[in-house]
Amino acid sequence: MIFSRSGKPATIDVNTKEIDAFLSRGVEAVFPSKEAFKKALSSGKPISIYFGIDPTGPTLHIGHAIPLMKIGKLQKMGHKVTLLIGDFTAMIGDPTDKMAARKALTREEVLANCRLYKEQASKFLSFGGKNPAKLVFNSTWLSKMTFSDVVSLASTMTVSQMLERDMFEKRMAEKKPIFVHEFLYPLMQGYDSVSLDTDAEIGGNDQTFNMLAGRHLLRSLKDKEKFVVATRLLVDPSGKKMGKTEGNMITLLDSASEMFGKVMSWPDGMILPGFELCTEASEDDIAKEKAFLDRGGNPRDSKLRLALALVSIYHGKEGAEKAKGSFLAAFSKGDMSSEAPEALASKGALVSDVLVENKIVSSKAEFKRLVAEKAIKDLKSGKPIEAFDAKVESDLDLKVGKHRFIKIRVK
Repeated sequence: MIFSRSGKPATIDVNTKEIDAFLSRGVEAVFPSKEAFKKALSSGKPISIYFGIDPTGPTLHIGHAIPLMKIGKLQKMGHKVTLLIGDFTAMIGDPTDKMAARKALTREEVLANCRLYKEQASKFLSFGGKNPAKLVFNSTWLSKMTFSDVVSLASTMTVSQMLERDMFEKRMAEKKPIFVHEFLYPLMQGYDSVSLDTDAEIGGNDQTFNMLAGRHLLRSLKDKEKFVVATRLLVDPSGKKMGKTEGNMITLLDSASEMFGKVMSWPDGMILPGFELCTEASEDDIAKEKAFLDRGGNPRDSKLRLALALVSIYHGKEGAEKAKGSFLAAFSKGDMSSEAPEALASKGALVSDVLVENKIVSSKAEFKRLVAEKAIKDLKSGKPIEAFDAKVESDLDLKVGKHRFIKIRVK
């Protein structure tokens, strides 16, 4: 229970319209149910809710922004929010959606990765004021657990419960190994809920199993119910999520021009989900975009509006308008954008490596496909790159596909 300074239980104003919007937009599932969570949000009592991020990369990305945007709305309603950095769990590695064990990270790598997370999350959460968000690290409690504590925790879940996880089932079917430490990960992440004594947790739907593990542990160890809010993921038409693992992410450190160009490279099928999950566009505006597309409107026009709305969140309306102008100028002329990313490369480096490392292409497989389609053009010579093993011999200005540009400069 949260109390006010007077000692009486704190209360907050209830806005049914805001609650309904929160539960309907971008939410895949709520456990035990949306109705039960709506009742809790409508009670006038502030709830505690957290979002956890394992710092496996040096920047947050658009996938993190979806639950951050959602939890930020709860903070504005008056609820108590916490951003949890999984500095301990990141060293174990979550096997979510993976058909092989993750590579373990060192303590130094983990701390370096999360250095800017609070600053980036501040786009959506307020860490000051009357209702500040908390920032916590799960090493605070997990690093203090003894082997006896871990064994005791492990006794709360069965192997059959663990094997309900999709990727474990797939690995067993394909006779691929499952390591014991991968069973421990859901327990460790679940114990975060116990340590925080939270009312709710929010995360992408790829984290549903881990969040439900926390719900199970909180009920088992503290006889307390926990709500789980699973948000929809932004996925491409193949079903792959837009994230760092897939190499097609928009990071929160991207320039306005980079963000704009990446959105314009999205498949048309991502336009409406992009508006819903990644922007503040109203439901009426999204309905208008759907009607526009349904009656045969040019998807490029919708995508321009999507890119403008998304980039405005991170770089302001002026920055987004400038990026739009730069994109349209480069697109119409086929010229290099003045704000195109610039990469330094050693002479003799593979062009494919430079493009993958700088997230211009998602993989060497995509690079090879684009080369085969003659879709990577050297703007200085006007000729396409035709060799899969093309090397950087001098400075290059490349147009990749229809909307991506990069300046490669020899060190």
